[in-house]
Amino acid sequence: MQQQFQALVDAVRPVDGTLEAPAQAHLDDLTKPQGSLGRLEEIARQFVMATGSLKPVLEKKKICCFAADHGVAAEGVSAYPAEVTPQMVYNMLAGGAAINVLSRHAGAELEVVDMGVNHDFPETAGLLQRKVRHGSSNMVEGPAMSGEETLQALMAGAALAVEAADNGFHLLGTGEMGIANTTPATALYSVLLDIAVEEITGRGTGIDEQRLEHKKAVIRRAIECNRERCATPLGALASLGGFEIAGIAGFIIGAASRRLPVVVDGFISSAGALAAMKICPAAAGYLFFSHLSNEQGHRRVMQAIGTRPILDLDLRLGEGTGGALAMHVIEGALRIYNGMATFSSASVARGEGE
Repeated sequence: MQQQFQALVDAVRPVDGTLEAPAQAHLDDLTKPQGSLGRLEEIARQFVMATGSLKPVLEKKKICCFAADHGVAAEGVSAYPAEVTPQMVYNMLAGGAAINVLSRHAGAELEVVDMGVNHDFPETAGLLQRKVRHGSSNMVEGPAMSGEETLQALMAGAALAVEAADNGFHLLGTGEMGIANTTPATALYSVLLDIAVEEITGRGTGIDEQRLEHKKAVIRRAIECNRERCATPLGALASLGGFEIAGIAGFIIGAASRRLPVVVDGFISSAGALAAMKICPAAAGYLFFSHLSNEQGHRRVMQAIGTRPILDLDLRLGEGTGGALAMHVIEGALRIYNGMATFSSASVARGEGE
């Protein structure tokens, strides 16, 4: 499986930078002052470079919400019990979660992916069974996942993205569900970006001050326990990640291998994105970070990555909710790019100096 995964990584090519200038020239020819649509122009340029087409298409969208449980939940780092993970998956399958509402609003197909929930679901429409194991191991006692399990999760996520590309989707989005998953996400950020745990550990589902300090201590213990195994990004992902985080990382790499842009959701999804970028740097150009999470540390992480999320709405839910909202902005940027008249076609005079 290692060879298969490496072949996938090797298949990812950087976005087509040669298209940036002609894309910008087209944007400058639209009937508006140059640069007046701000980041919409930046988004359109990036989409053009990612897809390799000066006439980008955005019609079919899909969000995959990856679900898994975490052994570290036993340390009491969340305000909710682990049983909430399968309960929320059932809620999503019934159409009652926030991501159901917002994905419908965005016109995006939603699939829930069981990567490692500690529960056996019946065959249900909208649920993809990709379970690696019934929850990860407790990372304060050793690695959360074995190397083979990590590769299995990565390849499962990648296969979903490749299948989406084959089925004609133009934009993908990530989401997640997993009680206690801000803990492994924070540990990954700390190790992969060399940021102190104290700077980036937040309250997750709303824990109090005492439990927050306990959570920081748990993360430090997990990092110390696994330090030697975290010498590589793949080792760090296996030691400190989770099945849904690895699934997201693979999903991104698989999408990039097919020149398919991905909207990254919030704090947890960004950890999967960071792992993907560390394992496969060329994947970075295919990512749109959807929003700045209200979770402490996300701003610091986005600065370290060198990106600026599209939205800032104080969201901290996850599930893919921020990604669904950002899809509207991306679609708006492409409608501008494809639909506005040009100065030459509309016989509109340009401003001075343009």
